[in-house]
Amino acid sequence: MINNTNLAHWSRLQAKSLDAQFTNEMVTGLNCSPFEAEAIVEKVHEIYTPLLETSQGLKPGQIQVTVIDASVAPNIPLVKAKQRLVTLTLHAGVEDIEARKIGSVPALRQKRLCRMCQEAFQQGGLLTLEDLANLFNCGVRTLVNDLAALRKKNIVPPLRSTTKDMGRAITHRRLIITLWLQGFEYSEIARKACHNVDSVANYVDKFKRCAALFASGFDVHAVALMVKLSTPLAQEFQQIHAQIQGVPHRLRELEEFFKKNRVRNLKQRSQP
Repeated sequence: MINNTNLAHWSRLQAKSLDAQFTNEMVTGLNCSPFEAEAIVEKVHEIYTPLLETSQGLKPGQIQVTVIDASVAPNIPLVKAKQRLVTLTLHAGVEDIEARKIGSVPALRQKRLCRMCQEAFQQGGLLTLEDLANLFNCGVRTLVNDLAALRKKNIVPPLRSTTKDMGRAITHRRLIITLWLQGFEYSEIARKACHNVDSVANYVDKFKRCAALFASGFDVHAVALMVKLSTPLAQEFQQIHAQIQGVPHRLRELEEFFKKNRVRNLKQRSQP
């Protein structure tokens, strides 16, 4: 004989849960079907659970903000973009106090900018300059100046604009090629530029092909067509090629690539 009393006991307990209350409100208050109500409850859990799970674990000086998900393509409007909740360290305590003691206010802001961009990126999100301007209570122009100062130190924080190669910001592709010309290996470049190794290898390969074609006298539009790149990207590679200042072994590597490319082109032309 089945003891239904025990089953009824657990059913009554489940009925007293917050989920059950919320579902009941959806059904009776908004005239949703039970299926729709359960779907809404699941979506609420999906969106708010990360906040509820981490809000109690925030350290002093940390905040939680919603940023654009790192997977969102650059052509997606922000209002339609997937978002992600991330935890950022606005004030790192003694570390920031010491930085301010030995440096300036801009230096401290730049330190925080780099740290918070990296934290957001590691959690699968990307900050924008507008996000940082709001967090730091300053103008975007101030942050543009900070980024210019960081670039002189070969530092490019993983902002949405730089990681997605948007706007007039220094692009990660330029940083990647510059670091490669300076002799860094793919793994080091990937770490510094916040990209994966495959992306780094792909950028370097395209740059080599473009540089070889520029060296052979092709113009930007022809190179863009032959390498299957956008004209702006081909123009950027042309600028880098014109200003090449690399370590000796990288320049030799480029020259060897040029020779192989010339030999390949001659073979193709000689074929009937």
